[in-house]
Amino acid sequence: MLSSSARNVPVLTNRPQDTKFKQQKLPAWQPIITASTVLPLLFIAGIVFIPLGVALLVTSNNISELRIDYTDENCRSNEFPHETCQEVLRNKTGTTCNCLINFKLNTSFTGRVYLYYGLTNFHQNHRRYVKSRDDHQLLGIKLDFNSLSSDCDPYRGNGSSLQAYAPCGVIANSLFNDTFKLFFHNKSAIIPVGLLSTNIAWSTEKSSKYNNPQGFRENPAQAFNGTLRPPNWPKPVYQLDDTNPDNNGYENEDLMVWMRTAALPNFRKLYRRINHTEFFEGGLPAGNYTIEVGYSYPTWSFGGSKQIFITTTSWIGGKNPFLGIAYLVVGSICVILGFVFLLIHLKYDKSKNTLKFEHLSN
Repeated sequence: MLSSSARNVPVLTNRPQDTKFKQQKLPAWQPIITASTVLPLLFIAGIVFIPLGVALLVTSNNISELRIDYTDENCRSNEFPHETCQEVLRNKTGTTCNCLINFKLNTSFTGRVYLYYGLTNFHQNHRRYVKSRDDHQLLGIKLDFNSLSSDCDPYRGNGSSLQAYAPCGVIANSLFNDTFKLFFHNKSAIIPVGLLSTNIAWSTEKSSKYNNPQGFRENPAQAFNGTLRPPNWPKPVYQLDDTNPDNNGYENEDLMVWMRTAALPNFRKLYRRINHTEFFEGGLPAGNYTIEVGYSYPTWSFGGSKQIFITTTSWIGGKNPFLGIAYLVVGSICVILGFVFLLIHLKYDKSKNTLKFEHLSN
C-alpha cells in the first residue's frame, strides 16, 4: 500500500499537449501527381525558360568587354624595364611602381563604358574579415580607441597611445590602392580619357552607411584629429581623393566600394566611369589605347592576380553568359522530360489499357 506522500507525487509524462499543431492534426493539402498536371507544367516551363535564356544570352554577348591581366609581365617598370612592377614591390615594399600597358580596341565600345579592377584568390568572404569593421565609426561618430569594436583587432589602433585607426579593421587596412589613367592614341595626338570617381558606390551606402565626422567640411584634418591612418595606407583617410574634396574621408566612394565585401574569391569592383564628353561622347572608339598603372597593391601574399576590365553594361548588368545558359539548360531538360513522360504515359496508361480490355471482353 502506498503512503500518503507517495500518492501526492505527480505523475510525469512525455505526452505532448492535445493541440492540433502538436498532435499533427492541422489541415494539409497533398497534391495528386498525375500526367495531366505534370506534363503541362514541364512544357510551360520549357516554353518560358528557353526564349528567356536566348534573350539573356544574346544580351550578354552584345556587351563589349576587354580584360587585361597586369599582375606580372604586362606591367614592366618604367624606371627599371628589365623588372616587372611586382618584382620591384617585392624588393621594396610600400612603394609605387609605374608602368604603361598598350592595347587595342578592335571595335568601338558604344554607350556607357566602365573601368573595373579585379582580384583573384582574395577571400573577402572570410568570416573574420567580413566582421573586421566598426559601422558606428564609419557613420562619423567620434569613437576613441577603447570604444571601438573589438572586431577591428588587430587593426583597432595604437594601444599604447590609445589612438584609433581611421577607419579601423582588416577590410579598410587592405584597401585596393592601384591607380589607373587611360589615354587614346588619335593619329598623332594622345588624348586623356576622363575618368569619374563619383557615383560608383550604391546610393544607399552614401545616404545611410557612411558619414564624415562633424566639422569635416571646415577642417578635414581637425575632424580626424587624434586618429591614425591604417598601417598599409600611404596617406590619411581625409586625403584619399586629391582632386575632389567632396570625395574624401569616410564618404570616399572608392572606400565604400571596397568595404562592400565580395561573396566569391574571384571578383571585380567598379573603379571609374568614363566621362562621355567631347571626343568620347558616344563611348570609346576603336583604336590604340594606353593605361598608365600606379602599381602599389601586392598580390603574392595571397597567391592572387590583378586584372583591368573595360566594359559596357546592359539591363542585366555586366557580361555574364551563365544566367542565359542556365535558363536554356533547364528549359531544354523540361521539354525533353515532358516528351519522355508523354511517351511513357501514352504507352503504359493503365486507364486506357483497362478500357481496351473491357471492350475486348464484351
